[in-house]
Amino acid sequence: MLRFRSLASLLAGAATMAVAFGVSAETIKVGVTAGPHAQILEAVKPIAAKDGLDIQILEFTDYVIPNQALAGGDLDANSFQHQPYLDNQVKDRGFDLVSVGKTVVYPIGIYSKKVKSLEELPTGAKFAIPNDPTNGGRVLLLLQAKGLIKLKDGGTLKASPIDIVENPKKLEIVELDAAQLPRSLDDVTAAAINTNFALEAGIDPVKDAIAREAADSPYANVIAVRKADKDKPWVAKLVKAYNSPEAKEFILTKFKNAVVPAF
Repeated sequence: MLRFRSLASLLAGAATMAVAFGVSAETIKVGVTAGPHAQILEAVKPIAAKDGLDIQILEFTDYVIPNQALAGGDLDANSFQHQPYLDNQVKDRGFDLVSVGKTVVYPIGIYSKKVKSLEELPTGAKFAIPNDPTNGGRVLLLLQAKGLIKLKDGGTLKASPIDIVENPKKLEIVELDAAQLPRSLDDVTAAAINTNFALEAGIDPVKDAIAREAADSPYANVIAVRKADKDKPWVAKLVKAYNSPEAKEFILTKFKNAVVPAF
């Protein structure tokens, strides 16, 4: 499920840098999902090293294991989820985790190989959405905002297909694991895909989406740690490095508005 990207050369470079700045390096393990989260943390790594923090990056391929690993002590922090998803995990799974800083926003997009706009969606179209808590509801709220469906009582992030009360186009909602959604585009009429998985699949969220959340989406991603660790000095150093001008410049230059800084 996870792949280690803490290459020996990077670790050696970070340690050398820490020595050069006269500090003793403290090592932490941070979990991320593959793609932009991992790329951003690679850029944050040398910034943190200047402050004596050696980040080891561990990659995961889904949205479930990183919180389990953090709660279980295999990680010191993770950076992959937005606040509503973390809140849901804490409530449903009893994890004693908290967010300590904002990272980026991934405006979720709708993609299709068969139509060029939402207006072209035919009656009975198969529409794929993430099957994980909050992200599925997030997409249903987007579809409602675009006038395609109506949800019971206006809907919430916990909405599921059974909460759809009006569906004029009779869309067939297909729930799939978020990581599988890019591959579903050959089999469905359209799919709502999280930006990190879209980018990893070679999809350009800015150019290829037929509809997209606004860049000021409220779903800011966060850095999460165990509650017992939230006031430790290394946490402040990690957040400071991530929220630095250098990291912000990297995000804006690398992702060109596909990923938006939330700090």
